[in-house]
Parts: sequence; C-alpha cells; structure tokens
Amino acid sequence: MNQSEHNKTLYYQKLNRVIEYVHNHLDEKIEIKTLAELSHFSPFHFHRIIKALLGEPIGAYITRTRLETAAKMIRYSELPIEEIAYSVGYETPSSLTKAFKQHFGITPSDYRKTKTFNIKPLQTMEITSLNIKKPKLITLEEQFCIYVSMKGPYNKMDYPGAWETLWNEVKSQKLFTAGIQHFGQPFDDPHVTDEANLRYDACLVIHKDAKPNGKVGTKMLKGGKFAVFLYQGSYKNLSQVYDHIFNNWLLESGEELRDESVRERYLNNAEKTEESKLKTEIYIPIK
Repeated sequence: MNQSEHNKTLYYQKLNRVIEYVHNHLDEKIEIKTLAELSHFSPFHFHRIIKALLGEPIGAYITRTRLETAAKMIRYSELPIEEIAYSVGYETPSSLTKAFKQHFGITPSDYRKTKTFNIKPLQTMEITSLNIKKPKLITLEEQFCIYVSMKGPYNKMDYPGAWETLWNEVKSQKLFTAGIQHFGQPFDDPHVTDEANLRYDACLVIHKDAKPNGKVGTKMLKGGKFAVFLYQGSYKNLSQVYDHIFNNWLLESGEELRDESVRERYLNNAEKTEESKLKTEIYIPIK
C-alpha cells in the first residue's frame, strides 16, 4: 500500500468512528466538539475533511440521517410520530414535522398516509468550472506582519478598508520596503460557523519592526510546509476552490494536514483588476 492509499485508509477509519457515534446517538444532542475529538482530526480542518469524506457538512449529515431514519420508521413501523420524533433527537413533534417537510416536501403524517410518495430532498447545486492545477510544495519561514481582525459574513467584510488601514500604518511608521505581501487568514468554514462569527485577519507581511497601534496588531505567521494552489478568478468562487482542494486533492495526495489555519495570498489589487483576472494563492498547511 502506497502512502496515498495508507493516508486515505486512515482518514476513512477516523470517519467511521464519527459516523458510528452519530448513528448510535440520534436520540441525543450531538456535540460537534465530541465528534472532532473522536476523529483526532485537526480542529482547524475537521469540518472540511469530514465534508470531503462525506460529500456534505457534518451538520447536514446529522440532520439528513435523523430525517431519513424517521422516514423509515414512519414507513415501516406503527410507532406514533411523536415517539419517532423523540427517538431521532427532536425535542417536539412539531420540530420534526417542520424539518421533514422542508427536507422531503411532505409532512410525516401525510407520508404515513401516502407511502408510495417518492421522498427525495430537492437540491440544487451551481458548479463553476475552476482551472486549478497541482500545487507547489514549499517550506516557509516565519513571516512578521501587521494585521487587522474582522468578524462577520465573508462577503460583507470591509476588505478595502482593512487594506487602507494597514497601508496607512506602513506610511505612518515608515515600514515600506520592497516585497510587502498581502495575506488573508480565514479562520472559519462558512458551511459550519454562523455568519456573524466568521473570523478573518487581513495581513501585510513586512520586513521592518512595527508596533501595534489601535486596531492594527502585529504577529508572526507561522512557518512550515505548505501545498500552494494558484487560482485565477472571482473571490466569490473561493468556497468551491476549497471544496476542490479538500474533496479531490487531499484524499489522493498522500499528504496530511498540520494543525494550522489556511491562508490566502492576493497577487493583484482587487480594486483595479477584473474579477476573472484576480490571482490568489491558497496555502494549505501540511506535515
């Protein structure tokens, strides 16, 4: 067995522990923290790895499993719907009814009366063609930066304002040198974390000492080994870029992730560049 096959086997063994726990605890509140601990995946990458292996976010998997289990019980047993609701983790029958209709397009009671109804959730998926080549494997030294932290929906953050604040600090502290780089650190997966709690640091890698000032902080970006993907296109598609990396590349690469956040390097100015020509390097931390 080569390294790639070995790593993939380990990933699926860890996934199996998570899935077994979910199926054995449908009648309880399932804590994502517990699943992450069971998997032994890095907390930074747990959600994306599980999504790559399952083909859907872990929260969606738990919900779907509960609803499909309820559907089977409705179809093949005479148990009251109220009892079924409790047995698959819903606190009230009305909560099950609402979720069931949302997912399948029919209420539990109507489904019991019409068991020939074909219950398949309606799903639509818009897929954008992405031209992503194999990554470069590089090793970075630590990088000193000034940064601004932001919180909220990724598509509503004031990125131009953050970069302007950072460049004003470069001017005021006389930090300008050749080779300043724009990096972003998106810490959270928008498929999992509530929009209001998404965290992002806009970072300028600089080559002079700097002092924190107001909302501008200083820190070291950790060094180490990275797989670096070059993506050209709109930032709106970055979610699909990450899906490609974790769904396709990671499982076939033989690489293992380090317990470190991903980062993005922006190679051109979004204010002066067409969306289709924007270039972004995606840094995936590997061992």
